[in-house]
Amino acid sequence: MAQYGKPEYWEERYTRDTEPFDWYQRWSGIKDIITQYVLPTHQILHLGCGNSRLSEEMYDDGYINSINIDISQVVIKAMQDKYRDKQTMRFLHMDTRNLEFDEATFDAVIDKGTLDSLLCGENSTAHANKMISEVYRVLSPTGVYVVVSYGQPPNRLIFLDKPDLYNWDVEVKTVAKPTIASTAPLATDDKDMPNVHYIYLCKKRGGREAPRQES
Repeated sequence: MAQYGKPEYWEERYTRDTEPFDWYQRWSGIKDIITQYVLPTHQILHLGCGNSRLSEEMYDDGYINSINIDISQVVIKAMQDKYRDKQTMRFLHMDTRNLEFDEATFDAVIDKGTLDSLLCGENSTAHANKMISEVYRVLSPTGVYVVVSYGQPPNRLIFLDKPDLYNWDVEVKTVAKPTIASTAPLATDDKDMPNVHYIYLCKKRGGREAPRQES
């Protein structure tokens, strides 16, 4: 499972598999929840976008201002070529643990499987904490971090619900897993887990500086 945390795994995967691919859910499966927190006027960051159709489907629904990042240069080049006519939907090669944006740049950050992917890799706790700290830094004072995950609350809230670090409220909602093969789980999403995916909604309260970095 550690291969999910390695850039070379994704470079090889996206060189081999060029068709659009979505982890867990399509936009239609999470739309009713996300639209309660994310507005079409918002500046949106998609973490670990891969060749998902999520930002395209959101664009078609009026969410036209997005930046999509991924650690794979191969997939970013492919997505830049594919969506070159959608100039407000940008694709950048970037590591989620070292976001090259100023503080308070985005109103919403959407993470569909990226936290889970880091948690499948080596040094998972340190990498996950670094990414979440970076997300907090680039979110506006009232921004929201949306995490779509197979991970149950006891295994995800230990990273997300840290009042001493993050001045946000965390809500947990669930959506049914798709019944068709239009999406796919990570290898750790086994048959013993509930038939739902979890959506963690981390909504900033405003008025506080970015947290200290965890070592």
